[in-house]
Amino acid sequence: MKNLVPFLIVVCIAFFTVSCTDFTTDREIKAGLTKDINFLADDALEGRAIGTAGEVKAANYIANAFKEIGLDPKGTEGYLQPFKVKKATSPHEQAVIGSNGEGVTGHNVAGFVDNDAAYTIVIGAHFDHLGYGEEGSLFRGEPEIHNGADDNASGTAAVIQLARILKETKSDYNFLFLAFSGEENGLWGSNYFSKNSTVSLDSVNFMINMDMVGRMNEEKTLAINGVGTSPIWNEVLEVVNTDSLKLVTSESGVGPSDHTSFYLQDLPVLHFFTGQHEDYHKPSDDADKINYEGLTYVIRYIERLIDKVDENEKLAFTKTQDSSGDSPRFTVSLGVVPDYLYDGSGMRIDGVTDGKPAADAGMKKGDIVIKLGDSTIVDMMSYMRALSGFKSGEQTVVEYKRGEELKAAEIKFK
Repeated sequence: MKNLVPFLIVVCIAFFTVSCTDFTTDREIKAGLTKDINFLADDALEGRAIGTAGEVKAANYIANAFKEIGLDPKGTEGYLQPFKVKKATSPHEQAVIGSNGEGVTGHNVAGFVDNDAAYTIVIGAHFDHLGYGEEGSLFRGEPEIHNGADDNASGTAAVIQLARILKETKSDYNFLFLAFSGEENGLWGSNYFSKNSTVSLDSVNFMINMDMVGRMNEEKTLAINGVGTSPIWNEVLEVVNTDSLKLVTSESGVGPSDHTSFYLQDLPVLHFFTGQHEDYHKPSDDADKINYEGLTYVIRYIERLIDKVDENEKLAFTKTQDSSGDSPRFTVSLGVVPDYLYDGSGMRIDGVTDGKPAADAGMKKGDIVIKLGDSTIVDMMSYMRALSGFKSGEQTVVEYKRGEELKAAEIKFK
């Protein structure tokens, strides 16, 4: 096999009309992912919380990677786009993003491939995490470093690898690669960038966001959110699924990740996600638990998707049904982590929090909620609507399936 490379080089020279620029192998991708994730999720970066030395180290690492690849700097200070945020001091205030005065400083990282095209594809991920877990952690022990290997060193490393691939790929689009800070605090970095973009948003065709793409399960399930933001998505998603991934899609362009900031600027978006797990927002989210083969599947899928969309011009944008602010609002919780990869009827539980109503009722991971009070639960939205009808202190009955067994329990919301 080692004699094949010289042969291919000769073929490329002889038949110069064929694109032979992309010889990035899966082995090379996995090696790059391993290197990047192990650096970003190392204890030395102390959890990459916005405004910390670890966040700055991570931002500089990503900027150096972009430089080595040959991307053009597209920040406001080279590859970096610093921004300030004045944090809220009470529940009645909101953080001021882009504050000119006092506040915490975050750093977005931006690199550009200029193909002299009319339109640009944005590929992004957030690189910050929870630091020592003082805010946002689900860990009940003393403060520890939250390395965030899956959340979201995985997405950041995937952005870097896609930059390596697409830098050498002939395309009718430009590419803008972005790494955001402050996502864990409320999409701060992407919010700032979308309102202070270093490229014209009119030139952006669509945005791809990767958040927690490093723990693909044995069924090779890949969640893709935002498929309702352009008519083309449903046409192409299955066409490019040559690795036989199990795709679980949702239409909404709004969600708890950075694609939301671009959707709110009337841009088509897609959010890629391989599922929640027991290490989410805990110190145990480490690099040795990453499924590098699964992450490579995600990268190859996006590569094929971009190649397929390259046959089209400007994508049409469509608003999704729940984008008008009509999403259910609720003040109580069962104390469970939903399984966002579940595509059956009901709401499957992926985790149960001790001391909360579900745990008190004896519910377990894998149970499927099918009824809450008088409301039948068929999907995540119906579950949220049912929750919105209850207040703290009220009691009701939850019905759920455990395997083939139908069970019921009385719960009291706290």
